[in-house]
Amino acid sequence: MTTPSTTASPTAPTRRPTLLQRFLAWVDGHRRGILVANLAAQIGIIVTGGLVRLTGSGLGCSTWPQCEPGSFVPVYHPETAFHSAIEFGNRTLTGVVSITAVLVAVALWRMRDRAKVLRVLGFAPIVLVAVQAVVGGITVLVDLHPAIVGSHMFLSLVLVAVSTYLLVRAGEGDAPGRVVVPAPGRALALASGILAVPMLVLGVLTTGAGPHSGDEEVGYRFALDPAHAAKLHGMSVWLYIAVVVAFAVVVLRAVRRVPAEDRLELVRPLHALREVAGVVTLQAVIGYVQYFAGLPIVLVLLHMLGAALTTAVVVRLVLSSRVRPALAPTSPLVADIA
Repeated sequence: MTTPSTTASPTAPTRRPTLLQRFLAWVDGHRRGILVANLAAQIGIIVTGGLVRLTGSGLGCSTWPQCEPGSFVPVYHPETAFHSAIEFGNRTLTGVVSITAVLVAVALWRMRDRAKVLRVLGFAPIVLVAVQAVVGGITVLVDLHPAIVGSHMFLSLVLVAVSTYLLVRAGEGDAPGRVVVPAPGRALALASGILAVPMLVLGVLTTGAGPHSGDEEVGYRFALDPAHAAKLHGMSVWLYIAVVVAFAVVVLRAVRRVPAEDRLELVRPLHALREVAGVVTLQAVIGYVQYFAGLPIVLVLLHMLGAALTTAVVVRLVLSSRVRPALAPTSPLVADIA
């Protein structure tokens, strides 16, 4: 009788992760970086879009989605080469924006232990980018109608706001929000966010009423007096600043009154106030200088960059007035919207 061999079978070879598995692992390990890159890309495309507008290059590519009939890249013509390059560069950056938006959707959807509303909101950037692409095509097809050009810019600001919100929320927990500033701090923070909307919209309208509306051949595309539009925009800025100052007073009083060990929760609103103070002050200086200097292109472009940065710090200020701790392990996920 033969005795069965007791020799252990060779260890089965370890399977190498598939390309998809490695990609998902990379996404999981770089989630915050993806969210930051998405926000940076959304701000960057406002700058390149502004350059298209300020140089009158909106028709540098004569059609859409192709740049020229039969070609996705510019066709060289000495008289249009400069404009074609600028418009094509802006369209190329749209591809980068699209990629980061897709990565955001994947990164947040894979956070299976987080509130479903946050995971679903991760798809907002890619949806809005798709809408932007359609609006961009319509802009070309309607020969840069000012209302379409303005909506294109405003949608970009909405994308910056959404991207900022996702960046902040992904770093928080999912427990119900708890206000960290005394009354009426939370109301003032929300009011500042509401007042920022007309402030930004009026900024877009002011540009559309002036000589940098997007078409070099037509100086004033909106039937508005540029001077009056600029003054109305300035009034909205000062109203926003007044509410932010009121919020700052509430926060600073709280800092002086609470014990030192309880001041940690006020760090976020303090940081947010510093960001708003820096960005809005610089934006206001650029705005007044460009107005009295005759709207030089460089300053107008910096002002458009400032609008994007202002949108980001506005959202951060609103969210800074409350905290969201992590849920207890046994707590059900809650669907929050703030």
